[in-house]
Amino acid sequence: MGVSARADASVNGTVAAGWEPVRDEFEAFVAAEAHSPEAQLVVYRGDRRVVDLWAGADTDADTLTGVYSITKGGAHLVVALLVQDGVLELERPVSAYWPEFTGDGKERLTVRELVSHRSGLLNTPEGFDYEEIADDALVAARLAAQKPYWEPGTAYGYHAFVIGALIGELVRRATGRSLQEVFEERIRAPHGLDLYMGLPQALEDRWKPVLDMLPTPDQLAAQAADDRVMPELLPVAFNAHREPPMDLVAFANHPKVKAMGPASAGGIGTARGVAGMYAAAISGLGGRAPLLAPKTAAEFARLHTPGDDRVTPLADHFGLGFERQPAVGPQAFGHCGAAGGLGWADPATGIAYGYTRRRFGFPGGAAPENDRLAAAVLGAAAREPAAQA
Repeated sequence: MGVSARADASVNGTVAAGWEPVRDEFEAFVAAEAHSPEAQLVVYRGDRRVVDLWAGADTDADTLTGVYSITKGGAHLVVALLVQDGVLELERPVSAYWPEFTGDGKERLTVRELVSHRSGLLNTPEGFDYEEIADDALVAARLAAQKPYWEPGTAYGYHAFVIGALIGELVRRATGRSLQEVFEERIRAPHGLDLYMGLPQALEDRWKPVLDMLPTPDQLAAQAADDRVMPELLPVAFNAHREPPMDLVAFANHPKVKAMGPASAGGIGTARGVAGMYAAAISGLGGRAPLLAPKTAAEFARLHTPGDDRVTPLADHFGLGFERQPAVGPQAFGHCGAAGGLGWADPATGIAYGYTRRRFGFPGGAAPENDRLAAAVLGAAAREPAAQA
């Protein structure tokens, strides 16, 4: 594909001609890290894979690991397809599909509001243990009987570990299939994606665990100097209000989470799988048509949550389920993962981006190197001749 390749002790892989600045940025980031991130970076332009890089002594292009909330991108893509098909209607009450979803104002909540993190059903007072939070059906049943943390529909906040269970139950009631089954049948399997909601036993030898974060003294000092006030509901949403608090690394590596693939944060994959999913969504892969019509992609990308998030210190956070990507462009949509990874699609440029890291970035969430990597990607895309775009 007209590639140039470079391999050294840290970085391996290929980039298409003209995309060398992305490799340079990736190499510079890896060289500056105090500890190997064990990372993968893949970029598609249309249906062409133009960047395919990985770094670390114990990570290669095929290494599968926990991708945390990048999983939500797959879950919301399932919802987008069902809305596009007319199986789900955004303005209908959730209770029209799920009759038990009633009480405390839940019966008035629309599908659009549920997907936009407006239900207020962040968790239960006692929280969930690892075995329980791996089971989307169990989580959904408990939440349906739970009093919301705010009146449904009146505010929004990141439903970090339960949104996949809630929309998963909606999908099951509307289709008779689990969200994981629909994802497998309509998205993963047809495109051969290395992104799983439930890791097949046959692929166990390719899986490697998420590694503990190892912050540097500078990072610890920066966190100590951060004067932002964290919202009081953040521990609730991240299942850290229970005793003992849930450990994010232990969650991703838990055997039941890995096997069941809870749709909020339990996916297993590679950067190839993440970028490939977003390329399939907006451009199509392997001669297939794009999964999303432009109108559907635009609806799911546009701002649905103006104002402050009640769980995270963010504003204007979500489109329709997907996180907005303002640094990329107004049409871009995607989702980060707690270990530092990120996936997104930008219909305006035809770019699909997938970044994973096995060593947990500090302090969690989309790692800061994503800004520099994305800027290098968009710069290379802007310089590429129109005939190749």
